Amino acid sequence: MRKSLLFITLAPLAVFAAEPPVPAKIEFNRDVRPILSDNCFYCHGNDPKHREADLRLDIREEAITAKAFVPGKVKESELVARILTDDEDDLMPPPDSHKKLTQRQKDILQKWIEQGAGYQQHWAYEKPVKAAIPAGKNGVDVLVQKRLAEIGLKPSPKADARTLIRRLYFDLLGLPPKPSDMSDWSDLSDKRYSELVSSLLKNLHYGERMAIGWLDVVRFADTIGYHSDNPHNVWPYRDYVIKSFNTNKRFDRFTIEQIAGDLMPDANQETKVGSAFNRLILSTEEGGAQAKDYEQRMLTDRVRAVGNAWMGQTTGCAQCHDHKFDPFNQRDFYQLGAFFADIKEPLIGRREPGMMVLDAEAEKKQADIAKRLAALQADFAKPRPELAPAQAAWEAKALEATTANSLWQPLKPLTAASVKKNVTLKADKDGIVRGTIDKKREERKQNDGTETYTITAKLPKGTTGIRLDALKEKSPGIGLASNGNFALSEVALTIGRKNKAEKLPIAHASATFEQPNFPAKNTIDGIADQKLNGWAVLGATGADQSLYLELDQPHADAEALVTLTLSFAHDGNHEIANLRLNSTTAAAPIRAPSIALPAKEIADILKAPADKRTAPQKQKLAEAYKQIAPELAALRTQLSTTEKEKADFEAAAPKCIVSISDTAKRTVRILPRGDWMNESGEVVKAALPGYLPKPKIEGRDLTRLDLAQWLVSKDNPLTARTVMNRLWKQFFGTGLSKVLDDLGAQGEPPVNPALLDWLACEFMDSGWDFQHMVRVIVSSDTYKQISTSTKELTAADPYNRECARQSAFRLDAEIVRDNALAISGLLVPRIGGPSVKPYQPAKYWENLNFPTREWQNDSGESLYRRGMYTWWQRSFLHPSLVAFDAPSREECTAERNRSNIPQQALVLLNDPTYVESARAFAVRIISECNGDAAKRITWACQQALQRQPSADEMKTISALFEKHLADYTKDTAAAEALLQTGAAPTPANLNKSELAAWTHVARVLINLHETITRS
Repeated sequence: MRKSLLFITLAPLAVFAAEPPVPAKIEFNRDVRPILSDNCFYCHGNDPKHREADLRLDIREEAITAKAFVPGKVKESELVARILTDDEDDLMPPPDSHKKLTQRQKDILQKWIEQGAGYQQHWAYEKPVKAAIPAGKNGVDVLVQKRLAEIGLKPSPKADARTLIRRLYFDLLGLPPKPSDMSDWSDLSDKRYSELVSSLLKNLHYGERMAIGWLDVVRFADTIGYHSDNPHNVWPYRDYVIKSFNTNKRFDRFTIEQIAGDLMPDANQETKVGSAFNRLILSTEEGGAQAKDYEQRMLTDRVRAVGNAWMGQTTGCAQCHDHKFDPFNQRDFYQLGAFFADIKEPLIGRREPGMMVLDAEAEKKQADIAKRLAALQADFAKPRPELAPAQAAWEAKALEATTANSLWQPLKPLTAASVKKNVTLKADKDGIVRGTIDKKREERKQNDGTETYTITAKLPKGTTGIRLDALKEKSPGIGLASNGNFALSEVALTIGRKNKAEKLPIAHASATFEQPNFPAKNTIDGIADQKLNGWAVLGATGADQSLYLELDQPHADAEALVTLTLSFAHDGNHEIANLRLNSTTAAAPIRAPSIALPAKEIADILKAPADKRTAPQKQKLAEAYKQIAPELAALRTQLSTTEKEKADFEAAAPKCIVSISDTAKRTVRILPRGDWMNESGEVVKAALPGYLPKPKIEGRDLTRLDLAQWLVSKDNPLTARTVMNRLWKQFFGTGLSKVLDDLGAQGEPPVNPALLDWLACEFMDSGWDFQHMVRVIVSSDTYKQISTSTKELTAADPYNRECARQSAFRLDAEIVRDNALAISGLLVPRIGGPSVKPYQPAKYWENLNFPTREWQNDSGESLYRRGMYTWWQRSFLHPSLVAFDAPSREECTAERNRSNIPQQALVLLNDPTYVESARAFAVRIISECNGDAAKRITWACQQALQRQPSADEMKTISALFEKHLADYTKDTAAAEALLQTGAAPTPANLNKSELAAWTHVARVLINLHETITRS
């Protein structure tokens, strides 16, 4: 029976390899630098503030001047005496460092001094050199095989077609091949293999697979990270990355767009979305946060990100002091951070919604709306001499209304509050209550679009009426709805008497304007919760409108406290934006005039004799009349409707926070010990790291565009190496230099430096063609090897660093999920779009605060999207992703952990996504394969593993199926309970006991080590 069907607990397997001999010719970078970096540079390296005995061992001249060693003279060298002494006071490294040199390391240092103690510049800072490769040969194979020959190893045989097809599908698409794919590509000649690679590179799922690693490196997430960890709009950036890989955007362009997409001469929507890279930092909405603190956090976050993603340098180590091991110093750190000082953003508080991101269809719709709106605005703005007689009549009535207004007195609000908090109310000193939609609740989809206002005021004795003015202060109207309208459903007045509230009856309601079917009388009909009931003013939202309320009888109490309750039951935030209260003691009846009370500016003009009015005053009167003219009511309604259409379109459009350059740059200074409260450090401008080759730019300040272009310059020795090292890891399990985010002294020299250099040079020479490099690697014989090892090979190279075989490793967290969904038939293959929320345990977010919130499972297709689209909550990452080592993306992650723990099996067996996948797979087994159990088991293995089951596997699975079928036949309730997991429907015509039994078979197949392993 194959090992894939066995669950075996193994004792740790120790592999002992003999320590390699000391090389005949010592190379500083390969042999000596790692020893000095790990044991000596911390106290005798780059950082002057931590340097002991004023001794530097990282610079040859200084080490010789200090007589640390004498080239060619081992016995006269202090370094040798210190590493060989038995005196703990003189021994180096000192015992309290908890470091100890091996005998081999001591021998290397002695032999190095004997051979002249030559130094080399650190390998990663040297310009890569491209090895000569014979024509028609793959550089990967030539250099790997050369290295294997040097150490006495031979390559492993080529893997079979099934293994290669599965390997390519998982490596390039992150999805399993179908049985039909296996048959289509079964004859894997070199020509057919090349055609398979080409077909996979053209598959749109390729971009998704390649994007996963990049999203880790740039710490892409749907939330801000700190404190409340609230959402921000960035998902279009993920789609940008996917599209960039699918279109094979050249990596130099890819880099420039992300760091400086807004500054490019040909900047467009796509490059600006790319610049969202700069906004993927951790930020906070905490009210008590210190702006200066977070200004520095944001700077350091970006410096670390550039160091990780492109330079392969631990730049963060220089935030508080010079780097202890690499030549990157504090000045370099803050000068690099100064490149980003122009980005316009809030230091604390909520991020802005972002730029609209429109596809071609949406752009066409936007242009159509803009065209229609411009035409309506032009029509409304044109002179209307035919309205002169009606305007004159209006002016007379408006003047009368202004005069009558002297009978009304302002009623100053004491308090103003909203019940649902969808709208924030504030009673200003001028007596106006102003309302604004709560953006946080809007963004979190907590706003149902309705609200209730409660306003208190002292009502004078003898009051006979109350007037509520809806004031026009901002576009598009006097309401908060996107068309500028409001719909006041109900008004209720209560008055406090002897510690209890009593209703204050209203006898009549009238208004200066009434939208058809929304008369003022509806506000006192006792119906407060009906969407289509109330007073509304569409068609006259461009001017102030008033509601006049006549009390049932004059108010008798002196200075009694009255509470106005205003209900707005129409959704879409049809609430009044700005309102003012007035009261009167005039005798009844209290009725609204036939026109709206003019604004003070218009009232002042009306008081002047007609022949004394200036041309601008006459123009303002004409414009004011247009806002209420009955003759233009239809046009105003069209305008309001089109403005609402525009506002609704913009509100619903995808958005992405992007980089916007601000001429008022933030000041950047070197912070002593990284202390943001200490502003004594030198102010610095943007500059490239001093220890690396760079262009000479004079006469202007450097910008992010200069930084981006330098990163992908051929003179920069780091970027191509860093990116190719990560790519090698993706296809072989480990980088050529193992520490992917540190090509510095504390990292690891590449096991095959010639190969890493050749890959870097080939990458640059190809025009930064990423797909070319993918093709080069996966087309190599090195890539095609079997992943099984021999005893001798394991002893010689236990971790497969020399690539004398391929490597087998578990799939990434997202791909484990994708694989199960693909096998089950549930996977929705749609590319791109907003993040989704598949099943997650209830109360998993119970400790998320400000505000408290609960994960709401999506429905329909969103439950079955690929794992990379799962909502990425930095502080509470989806537990299924956490179980399989997905990072929180609070920091840049060049390499994920790869654990093998029991919880993973529990996830595969019990997580609703996997149980539902097993059930859906079981439906397929029964529905798509006619025959007995053996035939169906064979079919299921072909779907999940792309192979036939062995005789032992057939026996084990058959026994499993028969057992569960017997159990569920006796206990149909248990079968029904199992089949209820998940939202996907179960065909009613299937036998539930049989389906439950096959579901268990499917669970086993999905849970196999082989199923989730790329071999």
